[in-house]
Amino acid sequence: MQHWHLYKPDSSQPWNLARVVHLHRRIAFGATIAEQQRDLAEGPQTAVTRLLERTARQDTPTAFDELANVIGNAAADSPNPDRLKAWWLYRCLFTPDPLQERLTLMWHNHFATSNLKVGNLYQMKQQNETLRKHARAKFGDMLHAMLRDPALLVWLDAPSNRKGHPNENLARELMELFTLGVGNYTETDVKEVARSLTGWTVRKGRFENRTDQHDDGEKTILGQTSSFNTKHIVDLLLKQSAVSKRLAWRLTSEFFGEGVVCDEAEAELAALLRDNALNIGETVETMLRSRLFFSDANINSRICDPVSFLIGPLRTLGITSPPPSTLLLADWLRRMGQDLFYPPNVGGWNGGRSWLSTRTVIARTNYAAALVKGQLRSPSQAPQLTDLCAAKADRLTTAEFLATSLGIRSDDFTPTNDSPEDIVVSLMTRPEAHLH
Repeated sequence: MQHWHLYKPDSSQPWNLARVVHLHRRIAFGATIAEQQRDLAEGPQTAVTRLLERTARQDTPTAFDELANVIGNAAADSPNPDRLKAWWLYRCLFTPDPLQERLTLMWHNHFATSNLKVGNLYQMKQQNETLRKHARAKFGDMLHAMLRDPALLVWLDAPSNRKGHPNENLARELMELFTLGVGNYTETDVKEVARSLTGWTVRKGRFENRTDQHDDGEKTILGQTSSFNTKHIVDLLLKQSAVSKRLAWRLTSEFFGEGVVCDEAEAELAALLRDNALNIGETVETMLRSRLFFSDANINSRICDPVSFLIGPLRTLGITSPPPSTLLLADWLRRMGQDLFYPPNVGGWNGGRSWLSTRTVIARTNYAAALVKGQLRSPSQAPQLTDLCAAKADRLTTAEFLATSLGIRSDDFTPTNDSPEDIVVSLMTRPEAHLH
């Protein structure tokens, strides 16, 4: 593993507050000041271990799981999809396992499914829980589970795929988006996979295997001939080297900035995935512990996705007690271009530079103003930023303290006044604020 050496701080890559903040912004939707200082004192590998072992956060509410389940179940029973979005944002804000939520968000984009077509909040929540359950698992477990997921099956027209009348939508996305990627299969393969998937459908909102609708004739797929069924197809696909390459691309796109991971490094990661039965958790650990992850090239090199831009400042600035309205946050997130449970198409959100348009940058600017005015709570309640800044080190100005804690470069930043509220807005509207 030439490109994935363990990170050990040295003079060229010291363990400093900038790298602590980088770790939490990229992986955990930000960290409180106290969490930052703890990890700065305890070192990088301990900080990564905390994230992997679900102990990184110090402010998780008591009985979080029970409360999250109550909120989620009520949201799924509601006719209002914003309540389900609010439930997920509540999880991102307060979960003891932010890495799991980060990965769940990644898989939501990988198996992009929109309630616009599904029209069933219970099924969308069920899919979200499946993604969360298998977020760190072997990818085969995830894929088998997702091909029984009612929301995904409805989204990709599986109920229309039956013996004698194959529908190719699920087969095509299974190969193009979920496993192999473009160029690694033929149109004939798509047609034959569609035949293999016949009979898997949704009835009364639940997965059902209609054996009477399954085409059990011989098919030739990726050069192999057999009377394939769905399980056989998944097993065949998982053996293809293209799957590990696609997963390596997905993971590096999530955790690294543009141009940081070279082709050779991505190939090494793909080989690691193949050698470890496509184990996502082990691969993520290798990435997070690496020198490459903490390299200067990877810090502030990725366009900040809307969820991170939304939640990071809330956690860092202590705007979580009392908590903000997650219904209001869901609306702000939609304005920033990421409407949870409503990805734009089967390919999901493009991410990267596409997050920044005139409309979404204006939304981010307005969000910064709403944040310092306390308009994210109902009723409004301004955050106590002066009290937060009182704990800063004497050698730092208020602007330096806030910029460093938020992970925003401020080399040429000169605030017009000393008001923490004005400084936060000025920082969050700088071009550098859109990088993490």
